[in-house]
Amino acid sequence: MRKGYITVFLALSLTLILSLVFTVIQGARISAIRMKFECVADIGMNSVLAEYHRELLEQYDLLFVDMSYGGSQPSVGNTEAHLKNYMQKNLQPEGGFASGMGVRDFLAMSADNVHIGRYSIASDEEGAVLKRQITDYMSDYPIGAILEKINLSTSEIEKYGLETRDVGAERARYEAEIDEIGLPMEEVEEGVFEEVPLDNPADVANATRSSGVLNLVLENPSAVSAVKVNVNDYISHRSCIRGTGVCAEAEAVSGAVNELVFPVYLFEKCGYYSAEMEKSLLKYQIEYILAGKDVDWENLEYVAKRLLLWREVANVIYILSDSAKMAEARAAAAALAAVVMCPALLEPVAYTILFAWAYVESLQDVKTLLSGGRVPIMKTAAEWKTGIGSLTNVRGSLAADSGGRGLSYKEYLQIMLFIQKKEKRTFRAMDIMEMDIRRTPGNARFRMDACFDTYQADLSVSSRFGYAYEMTRAYGFY
Repeated sequence: MRKGYITVFLALSLTLILSLVFTVIQGARISAIRMKFECVADIGMNSVLAEYHRELLEQYDLLFVDMSYGGSQPSVGNTEAHLKNYMQKNLQPEGGFASGMGVRDFLAMSADNVHIGRYSIASDEEGAVLKRQITDYMSDYPIGAILEKINLSTSEIEKYGLETRDVGAERARYEAEIDEIGLPMEEVEEGVFEEVPLDNPADVANATRSSGVLNLVLENPSAVSAVKVNVNDYISHRSCIRGTGVCAEAEAVSGAVNELVFPVYLFEKCGYYSAEMEKSLLKYQIEYILAGKDVDWENLEYVAKRLLLWREVANVIYILSDSAKMAEARAAAAALAAVVMCPALLEPVAYTILFAWAYVESLQDVKTLLSGGRVPIMKTAAEWKTGIGSLTNVRGSLAADSGGRGLSYKEYLQIMLFIQKKEKRTFRAMDIMEMDIRRTPGNARFRMDACFDTYQADLSVSSRFGYAYEMTRAYGFY
């Protein structure tokens, strides 16, 4: 009887003990599933970010993941598949200890659903995502002195109206006055009368305006790059894939995007005339950002014309204030008016000579800048290069000059870039990035609007033992 009594007691005790053991095991399984889900989610989402685009980092110091993964069909679904694959491999590793020993998987987990609902594309918010990264990259760059000089120069350009004053219309007004006055007629043969020729040197100088600036100011125009691209292939000319903009976490870390930093960054990463980069498709990349033309020559011509207009306004302002040059122009005009016996022509002819003289001086300025020299925004008498005789021999009077004081060609480009509309500047810069990345192996269809730097995923897993869990996580380069 005693032995039987002890056996029943042990049986009852064992039932309680086993219930406790199984409860502990089940609790351990639940905790392990949750912990493994956390770990696998962290590993998977970081693994996606580890697939950042290598060429984009190497050439532009930007960290983005390309959703096309070198293919032709960029889609967030591709990234979801990559993330799910990473999670699944970490939930059920092949060739591990358990599979080698034939041991049953204690957790038996699998990834059920991966959905990326939020992601920041480089081109979102007119490129704000891209510029947030650039602001972070340039945070230690000593740009204070550069910005101070550019802001001062920009103020001068606004002050003197270099971007807005129409000297062409002013010149045309004096030319119209000459036409209204008219020239005396002379009989060249019986019954045939012609106007007495004025021989205005301004007409000779103005005749070169149709020749193209580069043909006038460059020693060897044929050496200018003629690389051509199809601009319709790039982001500024197509509809973009859209994400959800700058994520709150990234914005909180980096702060507001500094638009002043972006142009400085572009000069670090892009080439321009006389400072081309080997990696580039278009040789004059800054000029492309400013002009948006499909040929290197046309982009450089655009910038040269704009420089010519700026210099012409500045030189007109100066020459009209220089009494000595005004006197020279009046003397030349008086001689012409005397020859045609029409004193009324003196004033308008003098002004056409002054405007033409300022134009020739401006061509000299552009030649100096493209030769590596410097030109101040506003000149002094000592810095004026051309004489009144240069009007009848424009090409022969221009000389390369690599010296001087004032601003360089690069600094004039910086000013143009700073005052350019932000959207054009940003998207044309991304054009340049696409052009250069597509030249590298395996990136023939690379798109900036297929690149993301932050994302938020909704994840769910389940276990063969009847458990299922969900979580939402956000990861990114911030």
